[in-house]
Amino acid sequence: MSTASVSFRPGAVLADLLPASRVRDIALVVGGAALTGLAAQLSVPVPGSPVPVTGQTFAALLVGTALGAGRGFLSLALYALAGMAGMPWFANGTSGAGGASFGYVLGMLLAATVVGALARRGADRSVLRTAGTMALGSAIIYAVGVPYLALATGMSFGAAVAAGLTPFLIGDALKAALAMGLLPAAWKLAGRG
Repeated sequence: MSTASVSFRPGAVLADLLPASRVRDIALVVGGAALTGLAAQLSVPVPGSPVPVTGQTFAALLVGTALGAGRGFLSLALYALAGMAGMPWFANGTSGAGGASFGYVLGMLLAATVVGALARRGADRSVLRTAGTMALGSAIIYAVGVPYLALATGMSFGAAVAAGLTPFLIGDALKAALAMGLLPAAWKLAGRG
């Protein structure tokens, strides 16, 4: 099967432009987990919030979109499980389950799966569709992360929204704008957009 026939088939994601093999899939899953772990180290504290601004959410959404639902899920599951087992690659070099921001990690697992499924339907090939995909992915992360933050810290839900969602909206808009440029451009470079 030629590369052109693989890349034009319905349901292709960017990772499918590479020649198919089990080794490719393993490398993509491990690479996606590592990218997310590295991006988590780009961390800036937010005054009044136990949750920092990180590159982790951007990486998780990018991994899900580029790899598709299955590989995106496996990448984020590997990231979460390795972090829970003690690998210090959550935000600020932390690890373990149960911290105030662990709900966001769980939300990223779900979000990577959803945006990956949408990418298989072409949601990463235009600027507007990519914007919608990133917005939905971010909403999923918050839908899991904010209630978890409230439970883990004893905050009211309103306080958790104020500490764990509101300060991050501008950064999320910037991350979405970056994805809106990167993903459709990658398809155009590949000659498939």
